[in-house]
Amino acid sequence: MSIPLTLLGLLEREASHGYDLKREYDALFGRGRPLPYGQVYSTLARLARDGKIIAGEAEPGSGPERRRYVITETGATEFEQWLTEAVPPEPHLQTTLFTKVVLALMLGRDAHAYLDTQRLAHLRRMRELTDLRRGGEIVDVLLADHGLFHLEADLRWIEATSGRLDQLAAKVRA
Repeated sequence: MSIPLTLLGLLEREASHGYDLKREYDALFGRGRPLPYGQVYSTLARLARDGKIIAGEAEPGSGPERRRYVITETGATEFEQWLTEAVPPEPHLQTTLFTKVVLALMLGRDAHAYLDTQRLAHLRRMRELTDLRRGGEIVDVLLADHGLFHLEADLRWIEATSGRLDQLAAKVRA
């Protein structure tokens, strides 16, 4: 996910302080991976340097001085272009799963054991996401669905690969 473009989108809605942007980002997009404050402020600094946002004057408050950030026309244009572009539908053809299977076979190791371990990890994560769907708000439900669909595809690949390990071993050991 593009953090700079996501922050531009949040700023297009309304001018905000860095602290508020982080809070909103974490609530909507940071499930399990909150955005570090340092990354928020370094990203805002780069966006300001590139003319995509303007940092307002420091405002005194009950804590450290805060700046309100406002998106510029340049930033709004870039965000609009990004928002209307399709995400490339073709996944990466060489994943970590594939790489580990090929290397295990090349080295004469048990690729079946690796695939079994990976299958169990995927199933465990799918149970967690299913639980999240049951009690979650719509944002959690949709994110869980996205994760579940990807994990289901990985599981189908694991099954197909398990059935073809002998063929793949012959190819990579040749």
